[in-house]
Amino acid sequence: METNELSLVARKIRGRIIEMSHVSGAPHLASALSCVDILVAAYGQVLKVDPAHPDAPDRDRLILSKGHAAMALYSTLAFMNFFDGKLLDTFAQDGGCLQEHPGPRCVPGVEAATGSLGHGLSVGIGMALAGRIQSRSYGVFVVMSDGECNEGSVWEGAMFAAGRKLDQLTVIVDYNKWQATGRSNEVMALSPLMEKWMAFGWDAQQIDGHDFNALTRVLKRNTGKADKPRAIIANTVKGKGVSFMEDDNNWHYRIPTDDEVRKAHGELHLL
Repeated sequence: METNELSLVARKIRGRIIEMSHVSGAPHLASALSCVDILVAAYGQVLKVDPAHPDAPDRDRLILSKGHAAMALYSTLAFMNFFDGKLLDTFAQDGGCLQEHPGPRCVPGVEAATGSLGHGLSVGIGMALAGRIQSRSYGVFVVMSDGECNEGSVWEGAMFAAGRKLDQLTVIVDYNKWQATGRSNEVMALSPLMEKWMAFGWDAQQIDGHDFNALTRVLKRNTGKADKPRAIIANTVKGKGVSFMEDDNNWHYRIPTDDEVRKAHGELHLL
């Protein structure tokens, strides 16, 4: 996809996410909106994946470790033709397969059950190590939240990955500066986040997490350093795309009304 196509798809996905939250009454809307561009850039331009063969042994793997943003992953996979988009209407509904946090293999393209924060990186490390043992060349990408970096298991995994020189592993931190109850740097001493990853032996850099050109450039695997896993600190805005949701942590739990859905769709030029 070209950059202008990625932007259009991202706007449509944001609109769909807002609808899903409204209909289902499910929270974490703003957390899903902040990582849309990361997912669209990955699936639209970077990942070696084929929706017709989602289990191909040599496919790239992407794990949404911040599983509370499942609406973003489901919508992206649907727009990329991994499954029928009508299935999104069943999100968080009784008897449906699209849970509020991704279930194991719930739909094609979902690589792992996630939502217990801090676990997705370890799963990705296991996949990367398995690929090396099996002499496969696939890449593993793990999308994490900044609040997730509070977890000790993240840094244990970071040490392990650097020690094993897993250079086919890439972490993308959706750094929207908020956690459930407050600013990330007030809840824990998170900054300087890039330097922390570097201190743990990773090739780390910061980018604008809403810049498709920057995202696609750094996500490509030939841009990293040999023998080092990569950490991309993607500076994002929680609630990105809708002015009255942006950088407002109330939308971590708030559900949009009918009027707010229409207003948001207007801002996204979807009416």
